[in-house]
Amino acid sequence: MDIRTDILLQRLNQKILILDGAMGTMIQRYKLEEKDFRTPALASHPKALKGNNDLLSLSRPDVIREIHETYLEAGADILETNTFSSTSIAQDDYDLSHLAYELNVASATLAKEATDKYNKITPDQPRFVAGAIGPTNRTASLSPDVNDPGYRAVNFDQLAEAYSEQVRGLLDGGVDIILVETIFDTLNAKAALYAIQEVYEEKGIPLDPKEGGIPIMISGTITDASGRTLSGQTTEAFLISLSHVPLISIGLNCALGAKELRPYLKVLSEKAPFYISAYPNAGLPNEFGLYDQTAQEMADQVEEFLKDGLINILGGCCGTTPEHISVIASVSKKYKPRQLDFNTVEE
Repeated sequence: MDIRTDILLQRLNQKILILDGAMGTMIQRYKLEEKDFRTPALASHPKALKGNNDLLSLSRPDVIREIHETYLEAGADILETNTFSSTSIAQDDYDLSHLAYELNVASATLAKEATDKYNKITPDQPRFVAGAIGPTNRTASLSPDVNDPGYRAVNFDQLAEAYSEQVRGLLDGGVDIILVETIFDTLNAKAALYAIQEVYEEKGIPLDPKEGGIPIMISGTITDASGRTLSGQTTEAFLISLSHVPLISIGLNCALGAKELRPYLKVLSEKAPFYISAYPNAGLPNEFGLYDQTAQEMADQVEEFLKDGLINILGGCCGTTPEHISVIASVSKKYKPRQLDFNTVEE
């Protein structure tokens, strides 16, 4: 058994683990300029790079390190790497596909250094790094061209190849968990899982965390009040589609606030043979696209999950800050984590 995995499994049975909050929201506070996104090697890169937040792990590692440490100070047990768009596919928008592997190694290393630092400060509260794998900016199930519904901007093999490169980088950077998140197209997620399985086999890593493997977390996105993902799946269908892999957790993040997410988390909690995660947005965006739900308002809504015993891993997505995570961490201490029932999906 991998020692870090063993400790994580023990902690999941002891308490509700706290995931960090939004990276992008925190980066905005720094009011960075174009020059902040350029390394010396990219000084004359022809495309604008401002907004490519993953690149900051190379150009401004001090900013990313400070954000990680601020979330750890707020009480986070799990840090996400700054790699939401660190695939060759997503980086192609900036003509930086060649940096994908390097971005993942650098971001994983930064997060790992932060957790190592805090593990020494608070040895009774072990911290973990989750390698964040976003959905990419292309979908394998839907056409981007309304005049050609059969067209696809990417195929399964291309996704799997890009995800494999990302997974290798994250593992080489030392992550404790692989997190496939913000899934709006299950076929993309299946490509990610296929890639993870290939890389694990290549590196001799067991797939099942109970056998010492690097745990895999899955987090989907319900895009509207219909309760479906963008590619049309219900929450239960989403669960069934991805249950062929021995996940450590499945859950939901983004798109909705805590209040709106609750009924779909209830479905997962009732059906899933895995731990359940949730990291909602800080409410719904206002007319300016900003999130103005306060930390206490969000915590009050999240507490309903906790009272119902739905959750094992809890954090924040868009609009959330260390202030949100601190209050959520405090509230969660009053509650026990959801208990697993491994007979659910089979029934």
